[in-house]
Amino acid sequence: MGDSIARAARFIADHRLARRRMPELPAEIRPHDEASAYRVQDALHDVMARAGQGAVAGHKIGCTTPVMQRFLGIPNPCAGGVFGRTVRHRRAELPLGDFLHVGVECEIVAFLDRDLPAAGAPYDAARVAAAVGACAAGIEVVDDRYVDYKTLGAPTLIADDFFNAAAIIGDPVADWRALDLGILVGTTQINGREAGQGRGGDVMGHPFAALAWLANSLAARGHSLASGHFVYTGSVVETKWVARGDHCVATIDRLGSVEARFV
Repeated sequence: MGDSIARAARFIADHRLARRRMPELPAEIRPHDEASAYRVQDALHDVMARAGQGAVAGHKIGCTTPVMQRFLGIPNPCAGGVFGRTVRHRRAELPLGDFLHVGVECEIVAFLDRDLPAAGAPYDAARVAAAVGACAAGIEVVDDRYVDYKTLGAPTLIADDFFNAAAIIGDPVADWRALDLGILVGTTQINGREAGQGRGGDVMGHPFAALAWLANSLAARGHSLASGHFVYTGSVVETKWVARGDHCVATIDRLGSVEARFV
């Protein structure tokens, strides 16, 4: 098992670092369930770090809203890591050539100022809220870097950080407790036109329900959520694929906006 995990991580890393579309993994190393997928993901993070991508600075949660579950045909949340080298603040110009088929997602981001240790599980939304120091608007930049992602299945997508490619994070809002995150409206605009809209409550009823899910998922694998990390809680708007020159703005009411231009 250990050898197949390492080989799967190397296979994914080789394609990702070369910006080469990834086919289905060979059967003998392909993760067949989510437990093995997350083991491959952990190994992938080590390989990518050694290849110069740096440490994981935060987390993303995918498939937390009905719109994204329908879009991807996956009925449950899935998590991935976000490398520190890929993080930008407020606005970014990103070369289109750095991606294979790039898209943007509009999300509420939580910043942790306390640990959520594995030993403290199970967590609920109220308990994880106590560890959140600030919230922000964010764009998750995703990359469909596959020959055909619809044929790969959730375990392979999880192993490869569930499409994550980069993150643009807005200014932290420390007084988020004065807001009802569940009713905040998120909007994606592309080239000045609204491309989609959703609410914080579309994310598993509340963004912190997704955060609690992540804390519990990590705890089940012996991992903790660490102070100083951020968490993208899930897109309130269906993924929008973009082209060269597109200017994308994600806005979360009362939390601000972030921008990405693909050049």
